[in-house]
Amino acid sequence: MSFFAIFRSELRPTLRLALPLILAEIGWMSMVIVDTMMVGRLPYSAEAIGAVSISSSLFIVFAFFGEGLLIGLDTLVSQSFGAGRREDCHTSLLNGIYLSFAIAPFLAIPVWILPLYFERFGVTHPVAVLAAPYMRTLSAGLIPLLLYFAVRRTLQGMNMVRPIAFALVTANLVNFFGNYVLIFGHFGFHAYGVTGSGIATCISRGYLALVLVVYLLWYDARHKTELLKTPVQPDLNRIRQLVALGFPAALQLTAEVSVFALVAALIARLGAIAQAGHQIALNTVAFTYMIPLGISSAAAVRVGQALGRRSPTDARNAGNTAILLGASFMSTMSVALLVFPHIIARIYTTDETVIHSATILLMAGAAFQLFDGIQTVATGALRGTGDTRTPMICHFSAYWLIGLPLGTYLCFRRHWGALGLWIGLSLSLILIGILLLLFWRRRVRLLLK
Repeated sequence: MSFFAIFRSELRPTLRLALPLILAEIGWMSMVIVDTMMVGRLPYSAEAIGAVSISSSLFIVFAFFGEGLLIGLDTLVSQSFGAGRREDCHTSLLNGIYLSFAIAPFLAIPVWILPLYFERFGVTHPVAVLAAPYMRTLSAGLIPLLLYFAVRRTLQGMNMVRPIAFALVTANLVNFFGNYVLIFGHFGFHAYGVTGSGIATCISRGYLALVLVVYLLWYDARHKTELLKTPVQPDLNRIRQLVALGFPAALQLTAEVSVFALVAALIARLGAIAQAGHQIALNTVAFTYMIPLGISSAAAVRVGQALGRRSPTDARNAGNTAILLGASFMSTMSVALLVFPHIIARIYTTDETVIHSATILLMAGAAFQLFDGIQTVATGALRGTGDTRTPMICHFSAYWLIGLPLGTYLCFRRHWGALGLWIGLSLSLILIGILLLLFWRRRVRLLLK
C-alpha cells in the first residue's frame, strides 16, 4: 500500500482514540490556565500570576515523576489487551495503584518543604508569600492525582477513553466554580485569594479520581469483566516491571518539566513582570502541547496493541500516522503564535507591560512548535514498543547539557532576559524532535526484521 493509502486507513481509528485523549489533555492544562486567568484578575495581578507560575511549575515536576513511574501501564495494558488478556490488564492496574500509594509520601514531602527556600532561590518576597500556601495546598491533592493517573492509563490501554474526557471536562467546571468562589469570596465563603485557587484545584483532582474509579466499577458490574476477582496481594514482579518501564519515563518527564521549573525560578529573578509574561507564554505553548500529547497517548496504545497482536507492520503504520498528525497540528500552531501573540496575551491580563513581555516569548515559542509535536508523539510511539530509555537520554542531554546552559548564558551574560532562556529551550526541542524521529525509524526497522 502507498503511504497515503495507509494514512487514510489509519487516520480514523487513530482519531477515534486520540480525540477524547486530546480533550482530556486540554482539560488537564485548562486547570492551570483557569487558575492563572482567575488570579490574574486580583488587584496584585503580576505577583499572583508569578506565584501560580513558580508553584505549579515545581509541583508538576513531582506530579509528573509519579505519572512517569505509572506510564509503564501504557505498555503492559495495551499489549495485554491487544493479546486478549483482560485479566492481566486488571493485575497491572491493581499493582499500579499499590505503586501510587507507595510513592505518594516521597513526592509530598519535597512539595511541602520547597516553599521554605523560595526567597533563597531568588523569588521576590511578594511572590514567595503568595506562592508558599498555594503550593502546599496542591500537595493535598497528590494521592488522588496519582490514582487518577493509574486508572486513566489502564482505561486508555483498553480503548475506554470517553470517560477520561468526561472526567476532565467536568473537573474543569468544578475547578472554575471553586476558583470563583474561593478566590473572591462569593456565596458567603471567605476570600482566600491565590490560596483559594489551590484549594479549588485540589478538590477538582479528587473529583477526577472519583469519576474514573466509579466508572471502572460500573463497567465491571455491567459487563462482568471480573475486575473484583483480581488477586489483591501485591505482585512484586509486576511492580518491578512497572518500575523498569516507568523509571526511565519518569526521569524523562522530570528532565523536561524540571527544566521549565528551573527556568521559571531563574526568570523570577528578573522580577514579577518578566515572570508573569513567562507564565502566560508557557501556559499557551503548554496548551498547544496538549494536542500532540493526546495523540502520543493514542500512539502508545495503538502501537502496543498491534505488537500484542504480533503485527509489527500495523505498529509501524500506527506510529507514523500519529507522528504526522502531531507534526501537522503543531505547524499550524506555530503560525498562530507568530500572527496573534498580542491577542493571546491579552486573554490573560490587561497589564500592557506584561502583555509586551509575553508577546516576545510567544513569538519565540513559535520556533519549536513543529519539533515539539514530533518529539511528543514519537515518545509515545516508542513507549508502545517498550522503549522508554531513548526519550529519557534525548531529553536529558538536550535540555540539561545544551539548552539550559545556552539559555542561562544568553539571559544573564548577554542580558537577553527571559528571551535568552526561551531560545535555549527552543534549540533543545528542535534537537529532541529530530533525534526521536530518527530513533523511531530505527526502531521500526528492527521490529520488521
